[in-house]
Amino acid sequence: MRKTGMRKTGMRKTGTSTASKPAGWRAWRAWLLDDSPGSRGQADAGRAYRLTAALLRNPLAVVGALIVLGLVLTAAFAPWIAPASPIGQDLSNRLMPPSSAHWMGTDELGRNIFSRVVHGARITLTIVALVAVISAPLGLIIGAVSGYFGSWVDRVLMGLTDMFLSLPKLILALAFVAALGPGIENAIIAIAITAWPPYARIARAETLTFRQAEFISAMRLLGATHTRIIIRHVLPLCTSSLIVRATLDMAGIILTAAGLGFLGLGAQPPLPEWGAMISRGRAFILDQWWVATMPGIAIIVVSLGFCLLGDGLRDVLDPKHDDA
Repeated sequence: MRKTGMRKTGMRKTGTSTASKPAGWRAWRAWLLDDSPGSRGQADAGRAYRLTAALLRNPLAVVGALIVLGLVLTAAFAPWIAPASPIGQDLSNRLMPPSSAHWMGTDELGRNIFSRVVHGARITLTIVALVAVISAPLGLIIGAVSGYFGSWVDRVLMGLTDMFLSLPKLILALAFVAALGPGIENAIIAIAITAWPPYARIARAETLTFRQAEFISAMRLLGATHTRIIIRHVLPLCTSSLIVRATLDMAGIILTAAGLGFLGLGAQPPLPEWGAMISRGRAFILDQWWVATMPGIAIIVVSLGFCLLGDGLRDVLDPKHDDA
């Protein structure tokens, strides 16, 4: 009898706990998870809610998202976070070790390394965003057109793609920057030119899986043009895979940009670009290790954040992923 009473008490507590949740939240969640959404907006909101919930169940993906969010916030509020000017020189405090006054030490010109790393987040985020905006849509269009039309169009476009894929990205980027000239703008263009082929391959593979599908045939029977079918139906179906690939490629883009900066072909002095900072600090690596180590740690942490977030997005956006 006592056990039964305890069970009843437990049931009452559970019921009380469930009932304590706000009715508005339960109604909102039920609206998001409705199996028969009444509008496209409701369907999109429900899908976003499910994807976010699945992503939050992955601890490593959450860590990656927090790192990327920290990069974005650091870049947005750099003038307020940095304690000193990133280009201001103070020769009386040159090569000072990390301390309470200079959290990451100072470089050979007395510049605050922490301030330079914080402002360098802006340059890194700009490069990553612009390269993604240029290369991903370009590769998406080329791959979708190649997979949709097939025949000689496929052979020509994929031959061009294979030609770019046959060369290492960094070597190809160096060649383009050497032709265009050093500078952050030319570095972005060079990296974008070398980054689009994997997106084209993915979009082509996705398009080949459904180009003969019934809904594509139905659109043709309704008189839809090839351009309309590609833009309205083919490209959206390839977007999920490209988002995952783009997120995973961010680390490679950061390393390529840092490599160009290290060689003096990326952002030019006195801009606080992380690769250029490592290049200037290599002369002091034995005695003043912090000059090159601090921007190197920033590159490692940010690259790791994008890799972790990309892995989490791949698990969530994978069409074969089992939510159970």
